[in-house]
Amino acid sequence: MQVTHVPTRVPTARDPAFQGYLLLRVGFVVAPILAGLDKFFDFTVDWSRYLAPWVNDLVPGSADDFMIVVGVIEIAAGIAVLISPKWGSLIVAAWLAGIVVNLLTFDPPRFYDIALRDFGLMLGALTLNRLATSFGATTIVEETRHLKTAA
Repeated sequence: MQVTHVPTRVPTARDPAFQGYLLLRVGFVVAPILAGLDKFFDFTVDWSRYLAPWVNDLVPGSADDFMIVVGVIEIAAGIAVLISPKWGSLIVAAWLAGIVVNLLTFDPPRFYDIALRDFGLMLGALTLNRLATSFGATTIVEETRHLKTAA
């Protein structure tokens, strides 16, 4: 006997909660991928200057080397949200929690403003998880199936 997950809410384009879900989903696909790509080019900022010295001491190589790894992880997290918003959003939230800890422990209170922003983003990622759960969007395949059923 196969058990399938039925969403607790049927998604419709006019549903404000579904609209919010879509906005968060697009944001948490695009933003991590763009931020990850920027780690390779430092187009917007020199990312290594945000790495706490104690973190730099833990990882092999230089801060610049570590930021390349961070970029790959961020791109992967954005793709994870695209493929499975329910689980990808948790990866993004955990990653943002790590960034918040890094910023709070780096020369306090120097980056508290950025830590607060990233805390807000973490709450947004957790909200995306709850909405994805409510709409039964475990994977892009399941989400497409539910949307076809609702149409």
